Amino acid sequence: MCPDTQRGFFLTFEGLDGSGKTTQIQRLASWMTKRDLAHIITRQPGGTATGDRIRALLLDSKSSGLASRTELAMMFADRAQSIQEVIAPALAGGKTVVCDRFTDSTEAYQGGGRELGSEIVLELHRILCDNLQPDLTILLLPDLQASLSRARRRNTRQTSATGTDEGRFESEKDAFFRRVHEKYLEIAAREPMRVVVIDGDLTINQVHRRVINAVEARFEAWQAQHKTSA
Repeated sequence: MCPDTQRGFFLTFEGLDGSGKTTQIQRLASWMTKRDLAHIITRQPGGTATGDRIRALLLDSKSSGLASRTELAMMFADRAQSIQEVIAPALAGGKTVVCDRFTDSTEAYQGGGRELGSEIVLELHRILCDNLQPDLTILLLPDLQASLSRARRRNTRQTSATGTDEGRFESEKDAFFRRVHEKYLEIAAREPMRVVVIDGDLTINQVHRRVINAVEARFEAWQAQHKTSA
């Protein structure tokens, strides 16, 4: 399954916190390693030294005074740095890039949750990110309340264990997350060729199987397309 072109395959995972993204990314990484598929795992916000500092500000509950447009600008500052430093070089080297969140998250959380709208997010992505698009996006959408409960419990445990606080978004009211959820569904409906939705009350193993099926199918189609155009 290794591509024959210089550009690698770009795969993103999306969903609310608590949707199981981290677990599924780890399982996918193990699956790719066993098959000797050259890949890197990264995340947004974060994934670079600059991005980790931005992440700390964005996710810390003490940053509660951030204006919505400030938050949006910081998300794109992190993303532009990640593309320049991590994503673009890896893709240029033919590696598969697996990214935990990308611009869909910003459209969902800031465009939907903060009610800034999609237009400003998509325009900033075009200007600051050269409109880089994932080849495949896995959108995990289990039950909304269950996701939020898991995320809030996880952040409480993390704060107790490490002293780091990444609970600023989880402190938002449920109406905020309903808007995020609705925006994710809007994105999926708008881009059905890119976004694969995995929803419902599924086990970890069931979700993993669906992830692998989606990755294999889309990767093979992508590889065939690039061989044809080469």
